[in-house]
Amino acid sequence: MEAEPLLYPVAGAAGPLGDEDRLGVPDGPEAPLDELVGAYPNYNEEEEERRYYRRKRLGVLKNVLAASAGGTLTYAVYLGLLQMQLILHYDETYREVKYGNMGLPDIDSKMLIGINVMPIGALLYTPVLIRFFGTKWMMFLGVGIYALFVSTNYWERYYTLVPSAVALGMAIVPLWASMGNYITRMAQKYYEYTHYKERDEQGPQQRPPRGSHAPYLLVFQAIFYSFFHLSFACAQLPMIYFLNHYLYDLNHTLYHVQSCGTNSQGILIGFNKTVLRTLPRSKNLIVVESVLMAVAFLAMLLVLGLCGAAYRPTEEIDLRSVGWGNIFQLPFKHVRDFRLRHLVPFFIYSGFEVLFACTGLALGYGVCSVGLERLAHLLVAYSLGAAAASVLGLLGLWLPRQAPLVFGAGLHLLLTLGLFFWAPAPRVLQHIWILYLAAVLWGVGSALNKTGLSTLLGILYEDKERQDFIFTIYHWWQAVAIFAVYLGWSLPMKAKLAVLLLTLVVATISYLTMEQKLRRGVVPRQPRIPRPQHKVRGYRYLEEDNSDESDAEGERGDGGGWGEGAEEEAPPAGPRPGPEPAGLCRRPCPYEQAQGVDGPEEQQ
Repeated sequence: MEAEPLLYPVAGAAGPLGDEDRLGVPDGPEAPLDELVGAYPNYNEEEEERRYYRRKRLGVLKNVLAASAGGTLTYAVYLGLLQMQLILHYDETYREVKYGNMGLPDIDSKMLIGINVMPIGALLYTPVLIRFFGTKWMMFLGVGIYALFVSTNYWERYYTLVPSAVALGMAIVPLWASMGNYITRMAQKYYEYTHYKERDEQGPQQRPPRGSHAPYLLVFQAIFYSFFHLSFACAQLPMIYFLNHYLYDLNHTLYHVQSCGTNSQGILIGFNKTVLRTLPRSKNLIVVESVLMAVAFLAMLLVLGLCGAAYRPTEEIDLRSVGWGNIFQLPFKHVRDFRLRHLVPFFIYSGFEVLFACTGLALGYGVCSVGLERLAHLLVAYSLGAAAASVLGLLGLWLPRQAPLVFGAGLHLLLTLGLFFWAPAPRVLQHIWILYLAAVLWGVGSALNKTGLSTLLGILYEDKERQDFIFTIYHWWQAVAIFAVYLGWSLPMKAKLAVLLLTLVVATISYLTMEQKLRRGVVPRQPRIPRPQHKVRGYRYLEEDNSDESDAEGERGDGGGWGEGAEEEAPPAGPRPGPEPAGLCRRPCPYEQAQGVDGPEEQQ
């Protein structure tokens, strides 16, 4: 009886061709190894490398868009909630009916103090936090604190609103400093992934030419600030679709207002104490706050899930390894650099002008004359003008780098002079087109200011070891300026415009002086960044010494004994022998330990 043939032939089994398959290739142990593990016949190394770096570049673009969208949603939720909260708490009827004698005005004033005062101390801890958590995780932590501030509005009490406002004030400078640092690092990484062939020729340790990443930095900053300025428009959605339905018209709210614009003093003197026709239901307020909370949570997910790391792991370790004392001191030591000293007036003006747009222009000129119900439309006009004008920062690709800053400063100068002599009449709508035009043009100047400053800092300070310090100084001065505006909110409008005008002129002259010094070849004095100390507990470095050893092992190794009770042998008498070869006195490597070899001595 014949055996049935096997369903699947056994590899190497003798057949009609013996040890060869149908193609004539030997099978079994005689098969050539190249047929199994050899290179793919159509493999093109250059093409695969090009595809790899193209994926890297797309990843960088994804990081920039995710960080921009996350920052936009975060700031939009914060501004929208704060604006709606202050309007509701301003109404006397709302306070008495909803909260009785709880003292909402006192809580609001303390909350604003926490938001505006706490950033003053940010220069002391921001660099330490960024180096400790890392740039990406500092962004995530900052967005999370903004979300915490939103969540506390579900239960409006002193012990919820004020502590969350203090935490928010502490997170403002670290969040936006890490954002600026992140966008700059993405531009540098995009340059590396675009010119990878040049980097391979120069070597991995060779720095790229100075200013080489500037075109990509201009594009990325334009993208970031186009998104960021849209946050002012997104913040008005709760006003447009919810709160405006409950507001009185301008004839009621502005009935006792006598002067606006340049003749006004403080903020909305004579404004009616009741601005709500009907009180919004608590259920509707919870729905709006839940939507804002969901958007804040979405911003956290964008930063967490879509933003990649700004540095490689070894670079993060090196940035921390310069010493926490040095990290604390370096922001203050950068004051030696004349470039930063000349840019400080522009940093201050950058804080002045954005707050003037939201309070002086929108309230002192807008709400004072055309009513609270048109506040949202004025800020939307400002936002759209700024978002569209952020793209004008790309003019730096063809124009001198000082062009955006100087043009934005010139535009704000003309607008400030015009506002200095204009006092719109209350409850008159004929001049509303002038307000919208002023808001759009102010947004254009703001966009050129913000985009130009951030790009300039990224070009002047290319060293990745300094960028977090530089952006910390920039946003800290902005916070100081915002605090100064908060202190002087009761000043006359003419005094505010005079301070704004003086700061703008000083900032422009100081910046042009800095550019002139750089053209003359004056070398800035930069503080030295200490070399990283690689022997840090908890991290591994591929170095000659054993970085994984504990302190006790290191002491025993230095003493010459391996066991805990090992005794030192007396050195032999006579002349000292010469130095032993390096291989005879080293510790066994992990591979030798796995093989049970004690070191080179055992191999002799």
